[in-house]
Amino acid sequence: MNDKLDDLMYQAGLTAQGCWDHMDDYDRAAILKFAELIVRECANLFPLTFTDEQYQRRIDKTILKHFGVDQ
Repeated sequence: MNDKLDDLMYQAGLTAQGCWDHMDDYDRAAILKFAELIVRECANLFPLTFTDEQYQRRIDKTILKHFGVDQ
């Protein structure tokens, strides 16, 4: 994951007044996994929408790269 997800967590209030620091490793891992699953789900929507296979893969990779999710 990258700074984009950190920024989104900040906007959601997860980093407010040390909230993130007070969570245990399990909670932090669960939140990051949830974010990753949302990003992957969004990336997976495009092959169902677009017909050009090369274009589909480019969109998928762009979304995953934007959020720092390993392909």
